[in-house]
Amino acid sequence: MSDKQPQVVVVTGSSGGVGRAIAHAFAKRGAHIGLLARGAEALDQVVEEVESLGGQALAVATDVSDHAQVEAAAVAVEQRFGPIDVWVNDAMATVFAQFIHLEPEEFKRATEVTYLGTVYGTMVALSRMKPRDHGAIIQVGSALSYRAIPLQAAYCGSKFAIRGFTDSVRVELMHDKSNVHLTMVQLPGLNTTQFSWCRSKMPDHPQPVPPIYQPEIPAEAVYWASQHHRREVWVGASAVLAILGNRISPSIADRYLARTGFKGQQMQDRPVSPDRPDNLFEPLPRLAATHGIFDDQAKTRSPQMWMATHRPVVFGALAGLAAAATGVARVAR
Repeated sequence: MSDKQPQVVVVTGSSGGVGRAIAHAFAKRGAHIGLLARGAEALDQVVEEVESLGGQALAVATDVSDHAQVEAAAVAVEQRFGPIDVWVNDAMATVFAQFIHLEPEEFKRATEVTYLGTVYGTMVALSRMKPRDHGAIIQVGSALSYRAIPLQAAYCGSKFAIRGFTDSVRVELMHDKSNVHLTMVQLPGLNTTQFSWCRSKMPDHPQPVPPIYQPEIPAEAVYWASQHHRREVWVGASAVLAILGNRISPSIADRYLARTGFKGQQMQDRPVSPDRPDNLFEPLPRLAATHGIFDDQAKTRSPQMWMATHRPVVFGALAGLAAAATGVARVAR
């Protein structure tokens, strides 16, 4: 980022969880940030946080499943801060339940927010970036875009769709020799508010698949991805294992998840009411926060993430070790 001209960034889903952490990460670098989410009250809190960290912010209450609202938000951001340099698609909604227990409108809503919200964000960003031949679009994905799990059919389906959509658009940009870059960041299980405000039809409180990471780790990965031109960034050793393991033997993963996937996504002996409030159709500002309820379990560091973003150092070290080993072998001979 230039010292003279702060980057202009849009973050969808920025009222809580990873989106809020991403806003913080850009704010620390002095960015001017358009904050998009449905909950105006929560967004006002994020504006204060961004400005306290050194950035500037504009809150625009937006339902990303409505293209017209996303377009209007982009207009507002550019009127305030100027041309958008980075667009981060993070907004999501989900329902924890077996597919057979989902209502059509629930599946539709989760898909509209998670998948179509990303499509509309990309569409609006590209309509501005491509004529300028400049910009970066970051799709916040998940290891679940490669390895689907039970109880999250709508979410997994949307993340798979985002990956396919992103790959298609990326190739089109390459064909046109565009300098707009499209990156997908694949995340592990995270300590976010998702599990406290999602709709759930399971008997016990939802939880991420362990190991659990703090949202600041992927937030830094998203910032890094916006400054580097990498096709994908995988975050967390568990995400890497899930993606690669599924490539090697998806049938083994199927059987493993059939045994463990139900209990592993619920907090044992912590029942929740089927009528608990959720944010599927309306925001819940009182629950908006960066972290969820798993601080005591969540990892604050990811050695894998450090290695993924410091490849020259890692490859140099490996080359040094290989050279040393070759030298030892020659001496031994």
